Amino acid sequence: MPTLDRDGVKIHYEVTGDGPALILTHGYSSTGDMWAGQIEPLSKHFKVITWDMRGHGRSDYPADQDQYSEALAVEDMAALLDAVGAKDAIVGGLSLGGYMSLAFHATYPPRTRALLIIDTGPGYKKDEARDGWNANALRTAERYETNGLPDPARVSAEVRLARHRDATGLARAARGMLTQRNARVIESLPNIAVPAIVIVGANDTPFLAASDYMAAKIPGAKKAVIPDAGHSANIDQPAAFNEALMAFLKSASLIA
Repeated sequence: MPTLDRDGVKIHYEVTGDGPALILTHGYSSTGDMWAGQIEPLSKHFKVITWDMRGHGRSDYPADQDQYSEALAVEDMAALLDAVGAKDAIVGGLSLGGYMSLAFHATYPPRTRALLIIDTGPGYKKDEARDGWNANALRTAERYETNGLPDPARVSAEVRLARHRDATGLARAARGMLTQRNARVIESLPNIAVPAIVIVGANDTPFLAASDYMAAKIPGAKKAVIPDAGHSANIDQPAAFNEALMAFLKSASLIA
């Protein structure tokens, strides 16, 4: 299993298939394993890159809190594309991974061929709303520090699939990567000029309004609501999810 050395922090990743690059980023406290149901159809057309963010799964859990940030996650993604020889990629992710995909585009528009934004939100324009999100993220960090890894029976599907060595990386990732600093990402939405799809589970209530907002703000964006699916739409209803995703890729002339 390949690893990428990022200034002493080892990032685990996997590559399946051949063709144009497509990178998928998992949600907070999950791992790249959450995309298992998408690898088979996508790898027929793309070089699919899945990975574990720092502090997660088989990647390193650096002890220095400064090693966890949105900016470092974006640079990890760029370095992964470099490692597989990809000038650009279709960039997608779920929840925190979707937010990081938007952040990647905001930083590297020329390296983004298309966006797959799944069960996520674009951040906040108002400081008060962002402060509320951050307070919840810090409570999440404290919970991991106090209680360790959660009971698998009490977490969502994408988290249940994850295997972490301990909770230390997740706590630091919550403090440094789940928290948000500014409105850069949400303000970038009208400037997105690549094909984009917003996918959300019909039962993912906390993210329905955010999905509507992104679909309205991103020029030409498509939207797909997956019936009988929650926050892990690709796992809850993989057939319906894959059908929506592949239809978008065809409509955007990204596959034949």
